[in-house]
Amino acid sequence: MLTTKQRSKLKALSNTLRPAVTVGKDELTENIVKEIEVALYHRELVKVAALKSCAASAKDMCREVCDALDCFPVLCIGNRFVVYKRSDKEGIEHIEI
Repeated sequence: MLTTKQRSKLKALSNTLRPAVTVGKDELTENIVKEIEVALYHRELVKVAALKSCAASAKDMCREVCDALDCFPVLCIGNRFVVYKRSDKEGIEHIEI
């Protein structure tokens, strides 16, 4: 679980991020969850955007992704959410929280 200070730092870092994954009107699929997993492996902090035509809310999708990938929710505003998971990939600059 993330502390308030850790979440605050991750929120600040996520402000400049562009969405790495976009969810269409078909809501979350296995492929989208796999895309988020790959992005988490390479980046650790991933912003996901949902189209306005998407039936599911960003909060529900964030909850599903966190349950499926064992990652932490950072931020959920409007049709976007940000998740964090420490990567075990070598050779990248890890986010120190």
